[in-house]
Amino acid sequence: MYFERIATIRGSVGQTQTTRIMPKTITLQLSPKQAADEKFYIARAAERLGIRQSDIALARVVKRSIDARQRMAKVNLALEIYVDTEPQPAPLHFDYPAVDTGTEVIVVGSGPAGLFASLRLIELGFKPILLERGKAVLSRKHDIAQINRGGDINPDSNYAFGEGGAGTFSDGKLFTRSKKRGDYNKALQTLVWHGANPTILYEAHPHIGTDKLPRIISNICRTITERGGKVLFESRVTGFVLKRGRITGVKVGDNTIEGAAVVLATGHSARDIYELLHTSGIAIEAKPFAMGVRIEHPQRLIDSIQYHREERGEWLPAASYSLVSQEAGRGVYSFCMCPGGFIVPAMTDTNQSVVNGMSPSGRNSAFANSGLVTEVRLEDFAHLKGEWGELAGLRYQQQFEELARQHSGDRQVAPAQRVSDFVYGRTSHTLPRTSYIPGLTASRLDKWMPEVIGERLRSGIATFGRKMKGFVSDDAIVVGVESRTSTPVRIPRDPETLMHTEVEGLFPAGEGAGYAGGIVSAALDGERIADAVARYCKAHNF
Repeated sequence: MYFERIATIRGSVGQTQTTRIMPKTITLQLSPKQAADEKFYIARAAERLGIRQSDIALARVVKRSIDARQRMAKVNLALEIYVDTEPQPAPLHFDYPAVDTGTEVIVVGSGPAGLFASLRLIELGFKPILLERGKAVLSRKHDIAQINRGGDINPDSNYAFGEGGAGTFSDGKLFTRSKKRGDYNKALQTLVWHGANPTILYEAHPHIGTDKLPRIISNICRTITERGGKVLFESRVTGFVLKRGRITGVKVGDNTIEGAAVVLATGHSARDIYELLHTSGIAIEAKPFAMGVRIEHPQRLIDSIQYHREERGEWLPAASYSLVSQEAGRGVYSFCMCPGGFIVPAMTDTNQSVVNGMSPSGRNSAFANSGLVTEVRLEDFAHLKGEWGELAGLRYQQQFEELARQHSGDRQVAPAQRVSDFVYGRTSHTLPRTSYIPGLTASRLDKWMPEVIGERLRSGIATFGRKMKGFVSDDAIVVGVESRTSTPVRIPRDPETLMHTEVEGLFPAGEGAGYAGGIVSAALDGERIADAVARYCKAHNF
């Protein structure tokens, strides 16, 4: 169904034969300028292989990474070289079947897990009915612009909810630690098929960019509908239809939508779904998660630290970082680092102050930001267990966001503190420039944050300052709060069937269910769930 390096050739009597392509593979270490010059690196490859440049029919980049450990950064470029006598790879192509009359499967949520589950269901001949509580991208953009201007927050259409979920208006980072490399490559190829830049297939840390993602997400939804599936916006699930321990459908307002199975892929911010599961007697369980702040530096400062030079120059991209330390027995780490990016308001309710980060494809903002978070363990919210049960972590997360709101300004104005003042326990009388459009108000985050979070963040930032000289700076700020790194709740599922442990036909998926963390891992989990749904439906003759 998806692109492989296989060529089809014609035999002498018309039979179609398949042969494996055997390109020559070569890795070059180049300067950033040389790596950007196709003519240069093809000539260098020909020289290395001892062939004429004119004999090269195709030079395809398969991996590109930057080594900035030395003063002069280098680019490692891995190439596949095809000469004139070798068959070249077939063009990227997906051929989704029509599923107008297929067995209907309900998919709740149009984030990466829901979208990729829907595409995989179509590949397997099933008809997905995709329900999204928010609006389509174009309408959603209007609501997000209103939030950035300090206007009202639509609880169903914001940075978290709407076509494509929270990933649509994000940096679009596509890095995953998943061991399933084949599935990972297919996920990237699916995104390219729907409009992503092919460079994501070979960059060491690929990303798409918030300016490109909306069109790609809309293209995926178009594929689903063109092949016979349905995508229903502004369709928030308000109830589950259960019959003798099996889910047969969901409620959307006064309407009932039925299906052979239900994929629940609602994302980590759909608190009403967790509450609905709880009140419906469907098992959920509290789990550890992480919370903290978003930290922002001038991009030039991060560039100078990472590239060991004052200016990164024309050929190097905006520098990033990945940091981790152990502080008082718990991890403190950077999360969702956005070079050349913006901090954005990510709250879904007016009683909260929540921020996130995103980057355009060019990563050309003057600022670099990252989530900076620490572990939150079950014992931290054990005092809420009596009243809230398995929703105790969810309530603890809410309290953190509401506390930040109490210390912020009007509407989406967020509390902030200079990084140096946060670490050393001082008041920030002024704040530097920021990418956060709604605005900031100076606040003593070091005083009002829960000690279990605040003290570890302060120690962690000090540790990072010793690793990256200049990281602790008067020109950098911490902004409150980064609380939606992952869900505080897991929806339990059987490790073999991937179905809910108690409800037949219910398949929890993605970040919101507690089984993924990021665009690609959620997409891969969605595909796995679709395969499990197919097995279930076939076993029961649905």
